[in-house]
Amino acid sequence: MLLAVDPTSPRRPMSQTPTPPGVDGAFLALPLRRLAEAALTRAQALGAAHADFRLERVRSASLRLRDARPAGGSDALQLGYAVRVVVDGAWGFAAGVDLTPEAAARVAEQAVAVARLSGGLSEETVELAEEPSYGDVSWVSAYEENPFDVPDAEKAALLADWSRRLLDAQGVSHVTASLLAVQENKFYADTAGTTTTQQRVRLHPELEAVSVDEASGAFDSMRTLAPPVGRGFEYLRGTGWDWDAELAQLPELLAEKMKAPSVEAGRYDLVVDPSNLWLTIHESIGHATELDRALGYEAAYAGTSFATFDKLGSLRYGSDVMHVTGDRTVEHGLATIGYDDEGVRTQQWDLVKDGTLVGYQLDRRMARMKGLGRSNGCAFADSPAHVPVQRMANVSLRPAEGGPDTEGLIAGVEDGIYIVGDRSWSIDMQRYNFQFTQQRAYRIRSGRLAGQVKDVAYQGSTTEFWSSMEAVGGPSTYVLGGAFNCGKAQPGQVAAVSHGCPSALFRGVNVLNTAQESGRS
Repeated sequence: MLLAVDPTSPRRPMSQTPTPPGVDGAFLALPLRRLAEAALTRAQALGAAHADFRLERVRSASLRLRDARPAGGSDALQLGYAVRVVVDGAWGFAAGVDLTPEAAARVAEQAVAVARLSGGLSEETVELAEEPSYGDVSWVSAYEENPFDVPDAEKAALLADWSRRLLDAQGVSHVTASLLAVQENKFYADTAGTTTTQQRVRLHPELEAVSVDEASGAFDSMRTLAPPVGRGFEYLRGTGWDWDAELAQLPELLAEKMKAPSVEAGRYDLVVDPSNLWLTIHESIGHATELDRALGYEAAYAGTSFATFDKLGSLRYGSDVMHVTGDRTVEHGLATIGYDDEGVRTQQWDLVKDGTLVGYQLDRRMARMKGLGRSNGCAFADSPAHVPVQRMANVSLRPAEGGPDTEGLIAGVEDGIYIVGDRSWSIDMQRYNFQFTQQRAYRIRSGRLAGQVKDVAYQGSTTEFWSSMEAVGGPSTYVLGGAFNCGKAQPGQVAAVSHGCPSALFRGVNVLNTAQESGRS
């Protein structure tokens, strides 16, 4: 049955999005401009060639249920501001929480003092790529219903109802449900004349069903495929995803997985669904094309990058059908914003075109350092207490206009595996050698699905894997996946990011049997 094997079926067509709400009045009531003026004026008086001020209010809430009963929750608010300066070619940074002009001026003084101290410790001169001044502008992400306007009791009741639907199904032993929600407000001003006021909302709902065979002790689990999104609570009411359809399918799919045979290791043609491929893009392309990693300035959270700057314009990253973009503008993207944390208007650009590395993700310093023109808007700080660093855009594999649907890709495979949903992953310190597992996998025989198999992991090197990509699906297969928890930098920072992709066909990929590899079989 199509619903049981086609993970794209829960998606609903996007409806016309109404005019989004405005910026939260409580945030606008803060003394944003007075604090910025005090800080920037003081920084300039002390000799700063550049200064920027950023005030943030970030509200994060979580709700967790186990077997339809409350298991925990949180609701946290972070409020503060930061001043960043360039003085005599050196960075300075300081942060504060006292919302008075006098305190903001003192924070600026501290930032300048840090710059003067650090200037004697580095031989490099900080220069920033030019960026136009945008005046006083505002931006609000695309959503209809702010999740923080929905009572917690209503959220919990919805998750409990969904959990009970799964628990009532035969073979489901336990269910966990969770909802993460964030409202992020930022006010930014700099000495070049740009002032931005922004608000964005994001959600990550997830349910996982667990099946336990009491006789044998065997167990397995399966999660929903619904991705985290830059939407409001309308997402849980069915805008952008058909929750009823996915929840109805899940128990049957899990029961089939429990009985599925273990895969035979070897080389297979793979059709990889967007619900899995987004993570491979994140790890092997997204991080690898961050210029600070490629230059060796960043090595936290799994290292630098094999895609070094000398390879720009020449590295064969993959096959000719490979077109990957960086994008901080796509609707509902988790990394989408109007202006980044350096006052750069966000944009879309090419990273890999026709299989060749043609671009990187940049902030203003990295762009100027390598003579690459403007920044493409990739500076972000996850907290008012943290300095902005170069962070990942929505890095996406483009679909083929007029390309096949997922069934069409499967039809072109004689002996292979269809990979659905993300699970575990591993990649080396240069973003080159990797392996990925999945929520479920189906054998393909003579162009048709032939039931689930388990213990599947696909393995390869970045350029080998992407060079084996023979075809990408059409726009109807394209899904924007992603995660809330991309880590980078020290002290560590966390950012949310989306990755869009179609289904894609890869030839001759090495597949491991994870049970054999772990000694469990």
